[in-house]
Amino acid sequence: MKSWVRYGALGAVRKAGTAVGNLIWPPISPLTGNPVSATGQLEAASWADIHFLDAPWCDTCGLPFAYWVGAGAECGACAARLPAVHKARAAFAYEDRSRQLVLDFKHGGRLDALDQLARWMVRAGPDVLGGAQALIPVPLHPTRLFTRRYNQSALLAKAVSKRTGIPVASEWLVRKRRTPTQAGQSGKARRRNVSGAFAVTARGRTELPGTTVVLIDDVMTTGATFEACAKPLLRSGAVFVNALALSRVVKPTDPTT
Repeated sequence: MKSWVRYGALGAVRKAGTAVGNLIWPPISPLTGNPVSATGQLEAASWADIHFLDAPWCDTCGLPFAYWVGAGAECGACAARLPAVHKARAAFAYEDRSRQLVLDFKHGGRLDALDQLARWMVRAGPDVLGGAQALIPVPLHPTRLFTRRYNQSALLAKAVSKRTGIPVASEWLVRKRRTPTQAGQSGKARRRNVSGAFAVTARGRTELPGTTVVLIDDVMTTGATFEACAKPLLRSGAVFVNALALSRVVKPTDPTT
């Protein structure tokens, strides 16, 4: 009984603190900057600007289909070359308006929408999160982490962990080589750019065997980064490597380029 009273009191204090904070720093939409009712929320008119992803989609990589083509259907790229990532999902399409959300979070230090972003990711990813023993954020190279000050993928992983209870294992995978930005590169160049860039740590080699893990990142374009992360994880004993991104590019891409 006492514990319930204590937690109830803590909850009331947190709510009061939030209310006071909202009076001093009124919450604003991360898209428009206009006032909203709660931190991280969008205005009603902005919901139409975000293309949230849902089935029908490729059962493997989550690329959305224009119409239902049957259970377990795969896109041409996944059918032609089985990915190392067992299943991948993303919360919304990376398009003109949603790009602002991602870039403001990734480079602009806008962390006020983090809880809402995680909520969308969890909604999109029940079939990749189910049965997972760990969330692994795509690591940054130490020099890039120093420049950026934080790893956006690690923040997303922690927020998703808070909602799902799946622990974060950021110490299992490292980026051993600093790679040029993937932006503007073809699919083939992206794969070549990140090939061999990631390695499993000694702790990872001890704790990975027999697990199902979920890679976490902010943007999925061709899936090259997820693939480069998944291969050493599988070689180190992971049974399945799934992937969950905040957003993904949905324009058709040629898997051979």
